[in-house]
Amino acid sequence: MAVKVVIIGGGSSYTPEIIEGFIQRQATFPVREIVLVDIEEGRDKLDIVGRLAERMIQKAGADISLSWTLDRREALHGADFVSTQIRVGGLAARALDERIPLKHGFIGQETNGAGGLFKAFRTIPVLIELANEMAEICPDAWLVNFTNPAGIVTEAVLKHSAHNKVIGVCNIPFNMRNSVAEILQTPVDRVGIEFIGLNHFVFGRHVWVDGIDRTDDVLAALNDGTDYSPANIVGLGWSESFLKSLRMLPNPYHQYYFQTKDVLEKDLAAYEQNGTRAEVVQQVEAQLFEKYKDIELDVKPEELEQRGGAYYSDAACNLMDSIYNDRGDIQTVNTLNRGTIRDLPDDAVIEVNAVITKSGPRPIAIGSLPLPIKGLITNLKTFEQLAIQAAISGSYHDAYLACLMNPLIQDEKKIDSLLRDLFDAHEAYLPQFNKEVYS
Repeated sequence: MAVKVVIIGGGSSYTPEIIEGFIQRQATFPVREIVLVDIEEGRDKLDIVGRLAERMIQKAGADISLSWTLDRREALHGADFVSTQIRVGGLAARALDERIPLKHGFIGQETNGAGGLFKAFRTIPVLIELANEMAEICPDAWLVNFTNPAGIVTEAVLKHSAHNKVIGVCNIPFNMRNSVAEILQTPVDRVGIEFIGLNHFVFGRHVWVDGIDRTDDVLAALNDGTDYSPANIVGLGWSESFLKSLRMLPNPYHQYYFQTKDVLEKDLAAYEQNGTRAEVVQQVEAQLFEKYKDIELDVKPEELEQRGGAYYSDAACNLMDSIYNDRGDIQTVNTLNRGTIRDLPDDAVIEVNAVITKSGPRPIAIGSLPLPIKGLITNLKTFEQLAIQAAISGSYHDAYLACLMNPLIQDEKKIDSLLRDLFDAHEAYLPQFNKEVYS
């Protein structure tokens, strides 16, 4: 059966990644139609990316019909999978998410802390609207959400839209698994990692190679300075005591929580020298799109890896392939808890290993959270739930509570001024919030 995929945010610089992924899987995952969708502000980028994708498909000789449009509802008709990679407000909004918290003495990061909170506020209503359209137009299609903060957004859509075929994906577990394979000098398909936690706050409890526990070997390599951070995060390394006491693999985003002071100092210094990460990415993206315009270019350029999206196509395409083929393989996804972790609500979205079937993911039971990480994970899940509540209610007080429960903020005397600045900066993209939030 031929497959139709719709990519929301099709004008993204990441699109060549996923196009390459579909081309590479033609033998097992017969995508025959791809529609790239974007908004009016992204029209030019959509056209540039669309023409590059056409050249990639033609070079590969793949039997794929490609089109691009600004009409989302029309694009959804007949879709089997809908993949989302949107950024409401663009990189300019991301720069504000990073700059404003730094001004107030907090970490400024696009998916964590106050920046991640406001990215969620801008994104959740848009994806709920999309999911409701899918429930009406293509109710059997799977929504594969790659938009950050992926865990929060996925949970919001599952709780507050009419569509329930929703899965969140992230490339961090893929990064970690591939890096562990390199550390252990073994093929990645022989490596298994038990992931426990939440999106961007997931731990690797065990590492296996051919069923043999190699966790200590990987921790030893990390202790020696091996780093598996993606391009968008500069790793600071981990202390021997941290690794030997925790005895679990941290992920690159954990530095924001366990090395907060050092990361803040590093980010402030980087901001003064080069601007925010968003401003650096804007330069990278401008260069990418100039390259994409080259009518001789018909492959994904290597420079795309500087955007931090390594393994994006693997995370998204592998998931769709496994659902379509009912593979029953194990992948790490963001999905409903449903008793997988006893310490969290059943309707909470967690990041966990799951068996992937045509009916969706079946999470592999974890039981209780390990004591050292239990408090932080339950705290962060509370923050996520408050963030969703605020995004839906449009209440300033709900937004305040979300900040109060976020481990990277939690300073009740500074929250009001932080929120005022962020609400004023993003007013155009937050119509759901009461006017009381704006100064």
